[in-house]
Amino acid sequence: MSDKRQTPDQTGQVADAIYKNWVDLYSPASLRPYFRLSRADRPAGTWLLLLPCLWSLCLAILSNKTLQPINIFYIIIMMIAGAFLMRGAGCTWNDITDQKIDASVARTKSRPIPSGQISTRQALNWMFIQTLAGAVILFTFNNFTIFLGLIALIPVAIYPYAKRFTWWPQLFLGIAFNWGALIGWSSYTGSLSLSPILLYFSGISWTLFYDTIYAHQDKEDDVLIGVRSTARLFHSNTKKWLWGFLLISMSLMISAFLLAIDSNINIFSLIIGISGIFAYGAHLIWQLISLDINNADNCLLMFRSNRNAGLIPIVGFICAIVFQSVI
Repeated sequence: MSDKRQTPDQTGQVADAIYKNWVDLYSPASLRPYFRLSRADRPAGTWLLLLPCLWSLCLAILSNKTLQPINIFYIIIMMIAGAFLMRGAGCTWNDITDQKIDASVARTKSRPIPSGQISTRQALNWMFIQTLAGAVILFTFNNFTIFLGLIALIPVAIYPYAKRFTWWPQLFLGIAFNWGALIGWSSYTGSLSLSPILLYFSGISWTLFYDTIYAHQDKEDDVLIGVRSTARLFHSNTKKWLWGFLLISMSLMISAFLLAIDSNINIFSLIIGISGIFAYGAHLIWQLISLDINNADNCLLMFRSNRNAGLIPIVGFICAIVFQSVI
């Protein structure tokens, strides 16, 4: 994943997009503004939406004690498609509601709506298309998962306004972005238990960690236009708060894992699953050590690295599933 920033130009490239991304290089010119609106040129957010789904699915498999390969494959494919579509719809809604704010911030004024590439009406139409496609996927799951998926629209709708009335918009993002920790479990089991709920709160704490880092990119502009964020709230105490979010996320994830596994789980599965969570924590510690909250490029680099951080527990969980199945 390249960390080089782009400079917006007459072609419509977005300032914080990945350098030479597939949207700018290969997508049809007529669709390019829509893909940019969905952040298809900035895939980190899709990963961050998808990863809690996969965490939860892995724990559900461990808890269920039976492997259903075809069902698992189907759920994963639908989760990938759903994460792409609903992240795109959510980003479109965010840009519709934030278009005046985005026009005042150096990093975001090159986005499709404030830069004039797309009208508000076109953006609304695109949001409905993505939401409808996401709904088609959702309605292939069990009834309880459909119910959870529909409820998820509430925090998604509220999030863009959070920065206007609270210093904790990152908390609202976490509530919306980690809903997959509930859906991943219910899509496999048809119900919920304490394990996915703890995993959900672990994900929220992780979001507070990475999105506070992300928000430090815009703190000077945010002061001028009155936008609130945890980056502004924590200010020079940011790293102390991030340590807290790190420890909470790790503790809750370990608790979720222990609740999900069977009491008769073999020791190898237990050790490798826990080791994956500790490796995840080690990655977050590396981010904290490397973080410079006054360097926007460094903040973007640390934010993007959370894709890798979130993949680490999945490796541990998958290995735990394999050991549990063959030993």
